[in-house]
Amino acid sequence: MSCAMIARRRFITGLAAAAAGLTRGPQADAAEGPLETTTIRLNKNPGICIAPLYFAEELLRTEGFADIHYVENPVVVNAEAVAGGQVDFASIYGPEVIPKIEGGVPVTVLAGVMVGCFELFGNAGIRGIADLMGKTVGVQDYGSTEHVLVTLMAAHVGLDPARDLRWVTDPKVKPIELFVQGKIDAFMGFPPQPQELRTRHVGHVIVNSAVDRPWSDYFCCMQMGNREFVRTHPVATKRVLRAILKATDLCATEPARVARQIVDSGFTPRYDYALQTLRENGYDKWREYDAEDTIRFYALRMRDVGFIKSSPQRIIADGTDWRFLNELKRELKA
Repeated sequence: MSCAMIARRRFITGLAAAAAGLTRGPQADAAEGPLETTTIRLNKNPGICIAPLYFAEELLRTEGFADIHYVENPVVVNAEAVAGGQVDFASIYGPEVIPKIEGGVPVTVLAGVMVGCFELFGNAGIRGIADLMGKTVGVQDYGSTEHVLVTLMAAHVGLDPARDLRWVTDPKVKPIELFVQGKIDAFMGFPPQPQELRTRHVGHVIVNSAVDRPWSDYFCCMQMGNREFVRTHPVATKRVLRAILKATDLCATEPARVARQIVDSGFTPRYDYALQTLRENGYDKWREYDAEDTIRFYALRMRDVGFIKSSPQRIIADGTDWRFLNELKRELKA
């Protein structure tokens, strides 16, 4: 990246921060105490919906972080990357993190970030989830996030997901390509996949988690941290979360600016897909929705269909910490 592009990116973000009143003063810093570290590592993957994590870079600098690193993962392995110490913080889907917590993976969920990024597509013969009876559904693998979500949706309308749906996995071909080729009947997509399917006029949406209940009542992306980092770096944890939540606000209020920056910074290639994602999904819900309710909702349903054995209370006790979120809700009032 050229020096001019770096300067432009930082200038634009500085304007966004100033316009939103996001600067901090010495009194606020003194009240919290000194940062335990000025280095932070964040996860980077192909998804668009985690835009607040990408847009937070300059906001993290205003919080006192000097060395900010985005560690790229070609696939979504967020929990493993956080637990293994490759990154300190990452965004993750609620249903993705719950079995990790049950399995003892040392991560801590800190907040809900946004609502509505996943969409279930079907071909012309499918008008609703009940029509998946006997149909083929493509997923990357059993136990993947898309497999879990379609299973929960099918069970919600009274289908037996294991018996009534025909699951298709192919390690050599992405499910979206099978859907485009007409080799499967349904496909669960995450940004930018839904935007791509609409552009190509392939299939139609059966469930949009941004608007269709009960899925629209709960967070999609959530913020998590390495458990040991959160325990030993409480000041840094709060400041990281504050920067990300402020960036989330800007995704809601200035989607065009955020979309342009994450494209210019190389986080995603297409501005139109990024802008559509930011405009259509709920980045204005983190104050309103209850993050613990999201974990409880998915944990209950995942236990009912056999993905986990633990109670929601055990998952919440072992893998969440809402102290920082509750403080920031009071501090960052709309």
